[in-house]
Amino acid sequence: MLGMHFTPVEVFHRYIMPQIRDHLNDYLWVDMFCGEGNLILPMLDYIDRDRRGEFFRDHIMCFDIDESAVERSIENAMKYGIPQEMARRNIRTRDTLMDYPVLSGRYPVFHITNPPYLYLGYIRKRKDARRHQEYFEGQNDGYQDLYQIAMMNDLRHGIGNMIYIIPSNFFFSDAGTRKIREDFLKIYRIGSCYIFERRIFPSTGTNVMILSFQRSQSPVESIEFDAIRINKHEEKKRYVLRSENNFKPDNEYQDYIRAHFRPDHPVVKFYLTYDEIGKNPGNNRVVLVNSKEYRHGEYERETFSVNDDLYARIKSNPLYVRTVDKGTREGRSGIYSIIRDFGADGIFVKGPTYRTSPIQIFIDPPLSANEALKLMEIFNRTLNDLRERSDSDFMTTYKYSDSAAYVRKYLGLKQVRGIMSTISLEDLKDGASSTDL
Repeated sequence: MLGMHFTPVEVFHRYIMPQIRDHLNDYLWVDMFCGEGNLILPMLDYIDRDRRGEFFRDHIMCFDIDESAVERSIENAMKYGIPQEMARRNIRTRDTLMDYPVLSGRYPVFHITNPPYLYLGYIRKRKDARRHQEYFEGQNDGYQDLYQIAMMNDLRHGIGNMIYIIPSNFFFSDAGTRKIREDFLKIYRIGSCYIFERRIFPSTGTNVMILSFQRSQSPVESIEFDAIRINKHEEKKRYVLRSENNFKPDNEYQDYIRAHFRPDHPVVKFYLTYDEIGKNPGNNRVVLVNSKEYRHGEYERETFSVNDDLYARIKSNPLYVRTVDKGTREGRSGIYSIIRDFGADGIFVKGPTYRTSPIQIFIDPPLSANEALKLMEIFNRTLNDLRERSDSDFMTTYKYSDSAAYVRKYLGLKQVRGIMSTISLEDLKDGASSTDL
C-alpha cells in the first residue's frame, strides 16, 4: 500500500519500551498497521519464554491491510515461540482505516502504531493512488492525510492511550494539519515527544516524531510537555500548545506578529501567471524565469514581449520568495532579488501554482529600488530572528536531506504576509542602500 513505511525494531527498544515497561500486563497492545510486527512483537523479548504464549494470547492484537506483511508478522511471532494457530488468530489481515475492529477483552486497549502517511493532495494527483480518496469521505471529509484518519478512528472509538509515529508536520504544518490538531488535541494530551531531525526510515525522507497521547477527561485548552529533538545530538525543548493558536507550536511567531502589526504595511500579492503574460502582448522585451522548468541545476528562462503596463509592473517588483530552504547557510528561505539570483526580470508560473517554486511578489504601493532592497533586508532579518528564537518551529518541516546543514523548512505565503504586516512603509525610507537589485 502506498504510504507504508516499516518500522525498524530498534525504534521500539529505544523509544517505546521505556515508556511501557512497567505496564506490559495492564493492557491489550494493539497495532492497526502492524507491517512486520516491529512495534508490538519485540515486547515478547521482555517476557519469560514460558509465559510468551499466554501473554501473546491475552495482550497482543495486530492488523494490517497487506497480506504479505501479515504473513511476515506471523512468521516473526513464531520465532518468539508463538504457535502458528495462535499467531494467526491474533495477527489478521484487515483494512482498519475503513473497517475498525471490535476490541473486546478484560484489558483496556493501548494502541502503538506507525500508520500510513499519504497526503490527500498527492492522492488526487496520482492515478495509482486515487482509490485512496474513499477514505476521506463522510465523517473524514476535511482531513488531509491517511494517518489523520487513523488518529480520528481511535478518538471515535474511545481509545485512552496511544503511541503514534507520524510526520512531524502534525505540529509544524498549517493548513495541512490544522483540522486534525484542533479536533484531536482538544481531546488528548501529549505525554512524551521525540522529534527526529534525521532519517529513521530508509525508504522516505519524511521527518517523523513519536508521540504518546492520553485521553483527557475534560476539553483541552493548553498542552505543555518536554520534547526531545534528535539529530546529531539530543536536545530537550519545552513546548506549549494553545487552542487559540490551533495547537501549533508557533507562539513566538504569533505573539510577535500581533505585537508588531503596522497599519501602514506593504500589501503583497503573489505570482505572475502565464495567462497574464498572454493577455498583455506588446513591444517591451522581458526575460522571465519559468518556475516549473528546472534542468541541470537551474531554472529555464524565456523571453516575452509585453505591453507597457505589464512591463512596468514586472520591472517595479524585483523581489521573489524562496519558500524552501536549500539546506545551505546562504540558501535559507526568505525574500531575494530576481536579477541577482536568476539574471532575469521576473518569474512566471504556467498552470497550477507550486508553492515550493520561486514566486515573484508584487507590492502595493509600488516601491523604489532602494525601498525594495530595504524591504528585503528587514524581512529577512525579522524572519531569521524569529527562526533563531523558535528553532523555526513556526515553519513547516520539509523533506529530510542527508546533505543539509540544518533541518530544511518551508516558509508559507501566509507567514510571508504576516511578517510583511510588521513592516511600516516608513521603515523603508531611512538609510536604504543604493545597491542594485
